[in-house]
Amino acid sequence: MQKPPFFRSLLGTLLLASSQAFAAPSPYSTLIVFGDSLSDAGQFPDPSDPSGSGLRFTNRDANGQYAAVSPMLLGAQLGIAPSELGASTSPVNAALGRPDGNNWAVGGYRTDQIYESITGSSLTVIPPGNPGAGTVLRERPGYLAGGLRADPNALYYLTGGGNDFLQGLVTSPAGAVAAADRLAASAHALQQGGARYIMVWLLPDLGLTPAFSGTAQQGPLSQLSSVFNQELVRQLGQIDAQIIPLNVPLLLQESVNAPQQFGLAVGQNLVGTCYSGNGCLENPLYGINSATPDPDKLLFNDSVHPTSAGQKLIADYGYSLLAAPWELTLLPEMAHASLRAHQDELRNQWQSDWQGVGQWQAIVAASGQKLDIDGQRSSASADGHGYNLTLGGSYRLDEAWRIGLAVGIDQQKLEAGAHDSEYKLDSYLASAFAQFQRNQWWADAALSVGHLDYGDLKRTFALGINERSEKGDTDGEVWAFAARLGYDLAQADSDWHLSPFVSADYARVKVDGYSEKGARATALSFDDQERESRRLGLGLLGKYRIAPTTQLFAEVAHEHEFEDDQQDLTLHLNSLPGNDFTLTGYTPQSNMNRASLGVTHQLAPQLALRAGYNWRKSDELTQQGINLALSLDF
Repeated sequence: MQKPPFFRSLLGTLLLASSQAFAAPSPYSTLIVFGDSLSDAGQFPDPSDPSGSGLRFTNRDANGQYAAVSPMLLGAQLGIAPSELGASTSPVNAALGRPDGNNWAVGGYRTDQIYESITGSSLTVIPPGNPGAGTVLRERPGYLAGGLRADPNALYYLTGGGNDFLQGLVTSPAGAVAAADRLAASAHALQQGGARYIMVWLLPDLGLTPAFSGTAQQGPLSQLSSVFNQELVRQLGQIDAQIIPLNVPLLLQESVNAPQQFGLAVGQNLVGTCYSGNGCLENPLYGINSATPDPDKLLFNDSVHPTSAGQKLIADYGYSLLAAPWELTLLPEMAHASLRAHQDELRNQWQSDWQGVGQWQAIVAASGQKLDIDGQRSSASADGHGYNLTLGGSYRLDEAWRIGLAVGIDQQKLEAGAHDSEYKLDSYLASAFAQFQRNQWWADAALSVGHLDYGDLKRTFALGINERSEKGDTDGEVWAFAARLGYDLAQADSDWHLSPFVSADYARVKVDGYSEKGARATALSFDDQERESRRLGLGLLGKYRIAPTTQLFAEVAHEHEFEDDQQDLTLHLNSLPGNDFTLTGYTPQSNMNRASLGVTHQLAPQLALRAGYNWRKSDELTQQGINLALSLDF
């Protein structure tokens, strides 16, 4: 957007300038920005800034430096180097021989100029209404000029449209539609050049800015802003890329309606006053010349540009959308963890001595598990714990066969991400199994099915100085088949047994899509998720009878996962249901090791107590569990 006059003594600043000599996930290679002053990282020289970092269209911080604009804050959250977040066409950079950054946004740019900075030439030019208007301070080829290709792994960030209004190009609905089409053309040009991920602002409601709030222009500008956004959303929906819309007007409206939730001033006119008094009414309580100046209590720095507080709100908003799949793609992993705990309990139970031919053996078991998932480039770190109760029984058909059934109830809680989002799962699992042993050969197999109840899904993220949570719930299903074939190196009557074995496992988890409650700017809806697992393994099983009534057992195995593709998730804003986008999430690991150790003690001729510990580990996942079980033969 165009800023009211600010370029005092701008001409000649070049001479002054020339005399001066990761922790978070980030699947994106860099952040590349196009737009206007809402995103400008410092293209224009600032006579009062000897460091040459450039003028930005927001307030200065406590150190007298310009606060960062939203794409700079977002890039920092993504772990992108500060040098890449700087201005692309700064004359100061050129004068000092400093490298340019990836922020091509220029204060005063209209939508046609934004498009030109991508496909033609990028100009740092003094905008209309300022001293020296039209003076070109620097020019360089546009981002895709000359047939260059976009980085497909980068995140692109696009703002624009306000200056089309402020410079008189939009005075009617037709003009608003044309401006929206031009901004969408910029997103389309990026997609045609190879860009895959493009974050686009909807235009803030210009009628609700200090420049126009309370004036005769408020109503018409609000209506035309809405027309612009409706057309922009329609056009963006036709672009074959992952377009991530930011419903900025809705977010700002929410902050005005409930300022205390965002750390903003209560009882103040947040859209009719500003911090600096530049082209607008300075806020009497928190304005720059007041007794208690504080830009973080206000939304607007000047007539149309956000304060540092507003910029942070928007950056946090964008980050919350990018981070959602990093957490939500862990929901299928929760189900796989519950299934693995259930299967571990079955395998431990199979280590007990068989009952007599024609007899039943009943089991009751309780277990607890801990799950640790380390962060990846495209998924969040998480810690979880769960509890399981298993009931079942087996029947021995003859000397060689035993069959059985088991049901398990598992409650699991996972805390994920930087703000400890909470996801809860109740799993209801049932398995039918069969065991075979003849001479020294043995085998077992189990077929499992289950219902998944994700009854409390609470996604939590930063939003300004506070946190916000969006809640929902959903269901799912799981089915699995597991089998092992082994050979016992010892005879049946030996006190020790050692059996190499091979294993094969298949599991399929489906999590139904769901919508978070309400239609706030940050509320999302998610499509179905499906995660298959196909594993082959090699292992060694051992037993040792240390006393007539006590036996130790242990197992180690290495498994290879064949379904190790990165998981994707399709989602949309509840406030913009027609604009889906797909982002990357968790990547299953290719290799996993597991081990178990336990003891079985015969309490009575037909009653046994068993205790065990289970462990499995891949590069970024660790699952541990302990269990205690009783079995009764009858």
